[in-house]
Amino acid sequence: MPTTIDNDMPGTEYTLGFDTAVNVALEAIDRIRDTAEAHERIFFVEVMGNVCGAIALEVGVAGGADDVLVPEVDTNIDFLCDHLDQGFHHGRWSSIIVVAENGDAGGAFAIAHQVWKRLRRDYRVCVLGHIQRGGAPSARDRIAGSKFGALAVDTLAEGKSGFMVGELDGKICLTPLEQAFNGRRQADQSLLELARRPTR
Repeated sequence: MPTTIDNDMPGTEYTLGFDTAVNVALEAIDRIRDTAEAHERIFFVEVMGNVCGAIALEVGVAGGADDVLVPEVDTNIDFLCDHLDQGFHHGRWSSIIVVAENGDAGGAFAIAHQVWKRLRRDYRVCVLGHIQRGGAPSARDRIAGSKFGALAVDTLAEGKSGFMVGELDGKICLTPLEQAFNGRRQADQSLLELARRPTR
């Protein structure tokens, strides 16, 4: 059964722990937004995900982040600064940028410093780190765990082995282990387009 918050396993579109990690990070961003708006600051929030931006993308879209930086896409600091500057000119003095760990431009601290050198705007960095790996599982993770577990037990009871239980197109299924360990699944890039869509 695929149990990683990173949601980066080939052969399944969902891994156990992902939804819980997203909800933990989203709750943190909702709280950070209050401080960002009160103090008119840019907040760079770094989330986990190894080399997959799935957590960052889902949290960024759900949390209304102004931009999301993921390992799958080269970081363009100039684009980010232009985007932030446009927001300032429209009267938006606070921003939240979600940064996935292991990006090409470094972590949230390195990116924040590069932005500060260009814009000279006050900022703060919040690295959520391993807090995303703990806590009570979300309802979705609990239900998926039950479904995955039931199929795993049934498969073993039938004398079959060498499979990973996963979810494809909304259905619980089996994937041969060699396929499951072949490479790494990429995050949904369409979410990045959605996160960067102009709101004004």
